[in-house]
Amino acid sequence: MATEKIGIVNIYATRNNTNVVLTDETGAEVIAKSSGGQLTKSQHKEGSPYIAMKIGQTISEKAKERGIREVDVKIRAPGGNLYNNPGQGAEPALKSLTRHGLKIRSILNTTPIPHDGCRKKRTHRRKK
Repeated sequence: MATEKIGIVNIYATRNNTNVVLTDETGAEVIAKSSGGQLTKSQHKEGSPYIAMKIGQTISEKAKERGIREVDVKIRAPGGNLYNNPGQGAEPALKSLTRHGLKIRSILNTTPIPHDGCRKKRTHRRKK
């Protein structure tokens, strides 16, 4: 029996957008990539869960064309001195991958976390 091809799916989910990149097992060759801006005209919908589901669907179709059936998923938020939780598009994109026939081997959070690096931005001071 031939071994299944394995890919890596990198999901970068911010509050305003969701980017998904499918690479081979080494991570060197990009097989497919998709973002919210490719699937919608209106900018405020780029980070929505519905668009993230559509992104997952297109990525899984391109993976099947290449013979990839199993994937490792890496989810990333902006991190650093910004926010550490992924945007609202991360989970629907992940669900969409499984619904369209990809088997997920592992899920890894690769959000960069500072070890007391840069200072945070000051918040806006409102009128009292």
